[in-house]
Amino acid sequence: MDVGSNNDRQDITTLVVNDKDQKTLQNYIKLNHRETGQKLDLTEKGIIISEKLADLAGISVGDEVTVQNSQDKDIKLKVAGISEMYMGHFIFMNESTYKDAFGKEASQNATILTLKDHSDKNVEQTASRFMSLDGVKGDVQNTTLKAQIKTIVNSLSRVMGVLIDVSILLAFVVLFNLTNINVAERIRELSTIKVLGFFNKEVTLYIYRETIYLSIIGILVEFGLGLGLHQYMVDVIPPENIMFNPNLGWLIYAVPTLVIIIILTGLGIFVNQHLKKVNMLEALKSVE
Repeated sequence: MDVGSNNDRQDITTLVVNDKDQKTLQNYIKLNHRETGQKLDLTEKGIIISEKLADLAGISVGDEVTVQNSQDKDIKLKVAGISEMYMGHFIFMNESTYKDAFGKEASQNATILTLKDHSDKNVEQTASRFMSLDGVKGDVQNTTLKAQIKTIVNSLSRVMGVLIDVSILLAFVVLFNLTNINVAERIRELSTIKVLGFFNKEVTLYIYRETIYLSIIGILVEFGLGLGLHQYMVDVIPPENIMFNPNLGWLIYAVPTLVIIIILTGLGIFVNQHLKKVNMLEALKSVE
């Protein structure tokens, strides 16, 4: 099938499952809707395709996809469900759907195995033993694709770690300079209200309240921009046979907010201590 932004040809694995084996299939491949978590069953209503394939082809539930049989004849299949899957492209159907579409019974030509020992070494050794058997024409492993995903994720994690550290440092520098400039430019105003009887905390909040409001506005704006950037990265970075989970947990919002609160609190304490030590009478005498 030719899909994607560059109209590239994609390798699609088609699995025809016996009705009696559908429950067993869930032990190997879970067919669930990503957003609702609802389990998807293979019925005569149509096929189930992987989510990444649906995104690349622009397919929704109820649409039809065209595949070819061994005689290069076009066969139309109705999409009854889209399953959460992050590696590869898959089409699932039951025996009845296959027979109605292709006009013949499906023949079993493959077996899905899950090894107790998932190490790469054991997978390679087991695959080699299978290939030595006369009845085996080939084997398909997911270890290579898993290693590719792991490499991409580790690289992204290092890059994001550097960006997060720089962002925290930038937030501290911006807030610190903004507060210092604000205090320096309004020192006589602060001295006046302190002489009038304002307490130290009231004097600090008089000038620091602006920084708090600006920080809140910045957090809300960056939530929107960050969400858009995240969706863009999820769509652009992974290869066309890999899907990243587009969902965001509450920690993604809570942690940056907590970091800003900690910085604001620390700077607020610093400003409060600084204003306590300022000689207000001398500041009032100074010539602007």
